[in-house]
Amino acid sequence: MAYDEFLADRIRQQLKEKQQPFTELNMMGGLCFKVDNKMLCGIHIDKKYGDSLLMARIGEDAYTEAIKKDHCLPMDFTGRPMRGYIFVTPDGFDTEADLSFYLELCLAFNPLAKASKPKKKK
Repeated sequence: MAYDEFLADRIRQQLKEKQQPFTELNMMGGLCFKVDNKMLCGIHIDKKYGDSLLMARIGEDAYTEAIKKDHCLPMDFTGRPMRGYIFVTPDGFDTEADLSFYLELCLAFNPLAKASKPKKKK
């Protein structure tokens, strides 16, 4: 297993409680949760950090404040941070209230986010 299944279950449960329809997509050794066919959040095991991180698509406005928190890191798969995305370390989503806080940021940004272009089938 490439990601924290317990965290995945916690995210599923919270999205269900929020009555938020979602889909899941396995990608890059992790798991992505999508709402309205747009990435909402995900789980990624970071080799540098050595633990599962919550990937959160929160938008640039929320990013400015969130990145100041000790448990938030820039999301930088390629060495260059992606704007509007953060990684949250386990201390940042330890409680259900903490996890809910980041999911709410993701859900607030989701209607503003652009969907990826569908890949052409060969």
